Amino acid sequence: MEQTEKRLQTRSRRSWYFYDFGNSAYASIILLAVYSVYFKDTVVGGAEGTRLWGLSVGIAAVAVLVMSPILGTIADFTRFKKKFLIAFTTLSVVFTALLFFVHAGDVFTGMLFFILAEIGYRASQVFYDALLSDVSTPENIGAISGKGWAIGMLGGILALLIVLAPMQLVKDFPVSYAFLICAVFFIVSSIPTFLWVRETRAAPGRPVGERVIVRAFKNLASTFRSVRSYKEFGKYTIAFLIYNDGIMMLMDFAAIIGGTLFGLSQIQLIILVVLLQLTGAIGALLFGRIADRQSGKEAVLISLVILIVSIAAIFLIPADGKDVMWFYIVGAFAGFSLSGAQAVSRSIVVQLAPPEKTTEFFGFLSVAGRTSTFVGPLVFGTLTYRMNNWYENHGIDTVAAEKSGTLWGIGAILLFLVVGGALLFFVKRVSSNKSKTGE
Repeated sequence: MEQTEKRLQTRSRRSWYFYDFGNSAYASIILLAVYSVYFKDTVVGGAEGTRLWGLSVGIAAVAVLVMSPILGTIADFTRFKKKFLIAFTTLSVVFTALLFFVHAGDVFTGMLFFILAEIGYRASQVFYDALLSDVSTPENIGAISGKGWAIGMLGGILALLIVLAPMQLVKDFPVSYAFLICAVFFIVSSIPTFLWVRETRAAPGRPVGERVIVRAFKNLASTFRSVRSYKEFGKYTIAFLIYNDGIMMLMDFAAIIGGTLFGLSQIQLIILVVLLQLTGAIGALLFGRIADRQSGKEAVLISLVILIVSIAAIFLIPADGKDVMWFYIVGAFAGFSLSGAQAVSRSIVVQLAPPEKTTEFFGFLSVAGRTSTFVGPLVFGTLTYRMNNWYENHGIDTVAAEKSGTLWGIGAILLFLVVGGALLFFVKRVSSNKSKTGE
């Protein structure tokens, strides 16, 4: 019996990894390498494309911000995490496939289909991350989280290589086929998670006759009251909210930055993102180990310092298109540190939250994360657009104005990362081998 249970736990954990493997195709193809640039340059064009891209990401984030705490609370007391995961994954996959029909000038449908796909992608992550507590223990959560992230990076690399092959071999291969490939890759890789991940935590249920939505709001209110009693977790949430803004801005605009500042072609951008994913896999594994052996706080701080230095180095590279190799080197270090920060951030919750409230606090942090995905992209898109207009109004040519506006956006990324990292420094260090603190 014990051996059977162990095998089921192992299969559940390995199946959980597959979802990261699949949804990284969406992050790599839609957000990082292909659709973001396709929307900006082909569907819209110019600085207006950057602004509308930021607006689209922001609208999706607001929708998820409103939904996720309620849905997350419902999932906690009904054990519906997998059901919600399947529903939102399906939403993302369907509208990712429909991006195939978006062409030059289709601004409304390009935004609408992406927003719906993004809502599905972001909302599904709430429930996927919540399943982490079902497939790990407090002692190995950092390593498992990091391994899942690393496997996800490998999935992103494979998806990009599948897209890159026909682009290289077939003359004038339509970029829109990449979106169909992404949708198929995402759903096929998610099947093991849908079938074999087990929700092991007992669901408390609700009183007979009480409506689901009423219980959801009651549980949510209780979580907010609980969080206020744990000061260290509260401080970490504020730090996370701010530095995650910077991370989301970088994730959502990396391809646009490369294309605008250095004139990277679609194939060069895919190669860049493959490099980011490869170094990101190494970073996720390394920083996951650091989190387990030292603390999540130390792991994230180290990764943020490397990320800040990497991004700042962009200002030292002449934006004349002749130093693309240096941009690749900067990108490699950025991917290494960025993935480390993201992988470890979700495990710090377990280190700071009381054991009996881990899932509740995870839901609370999801609210903070959803807020981050709303603020950051809007700041980048709006600042870049307005500074582009300012430079044009002062006689700077269109290309130079767009590059200068983009540099202001990069400056905003640095500001969020520095402030968030500084606040994290004051959060009390807690390791997985030590008792929870903060009361």
